Amino acid sequence: MESKLDLNGFAAELLKIRKSHSRTLPVKVETQKFVDDLLQVLFPHFTEHIYYSPEEIESKLHLLRRNLKNILISINLEPSRIDLVASEFIKRIPKINKNLWSDAEAIYKGDPAAESIDEVILAYPGFFAIAVFRFAHELYELKVPIIPRIMTEYAHQKSGVDIHPGATIGESFCIDHGTGVVIGETTVIGNNVKIYQGVTLGALSVDKALANQKRHPTIEDGVVIYAQAVILGGETIIGKDSIVGGNSWVTQSIPAFSVVYNKSEVKVRNSENYKEPIDFVI
Repeated sequence: MESKLDLNGFAAELLKIRKSHSRTLPVKVETQKFVDDLLQVLFPHFTEHIYYSPEEIESKLHLLRRNLKNILISINLEPSRIDLVASEFIKRIPKINKNLWSDAEAIYKGDPAAESIDEVILAYPGFFAIAVFRFAHELYELKVPIIPRIMTEYAHQKSGVDIHPGATIGESFCIDHGTGVVIGETTVIGNNVKIYQGVTLGALSVDKALANQKRHPTIEDGVVIYAQAVILGGETIIGKDSIVGGNSWVTQSIPAFSVVYNKSEVKVRNSENYKEPIDFVI
């Protein structure tokens, strides 16, 4: 005979937890909507709405400021900072917009398959990830908690590109293909850098005690990093105009104008005297 189901105790405990973590808004949903609204204002590619005057766009920016304030209230940001942060973020939108058009042009020029900048903006996951990162980074710089990570994880979910909002990334940044790219919190990337799918710019250690130290590499101007390369360590510097080949594993600095690559060995086998070098067991 089944015992009587009693959920009252659990329900009381759950209610207590919910109250201690309550929000005035569904923060994740509202943050993602804020990102989409920003993209729709900056790029006509993301909306069917047409603006006919500068005043209409200005009104939308004021509305975005209000929406951001509501999100900041919902995460219990100090009341004295809410107006300041929201206003400062809106002031930074022209700079973000300029950088994003530069990024889109870099991706277009760097990919022979791209037929137009419009195609890059509409269809390239790397561009979407960079755009959301640039929004999130400004809020990170303004010391807003939680929201920047929600933004970049939204981009991660949609694009497969994981960029921590704390990373520092210069102008004309190109991510080609994008899937599996990971860029850590203290990474510093210069101007005109291009990276391909599967690249990791990571830390040598995940020790929590290193949280406030530079743990991720510095990539100087003009560097190209090919697919699946792994570059680790806060003291690792990839000098300007260098090339890091695919599948490379780099944990120490390399000078400017270097080429780093793994050399594959090809052996032609014959049926008489061939010993299989790899023993596959499935």
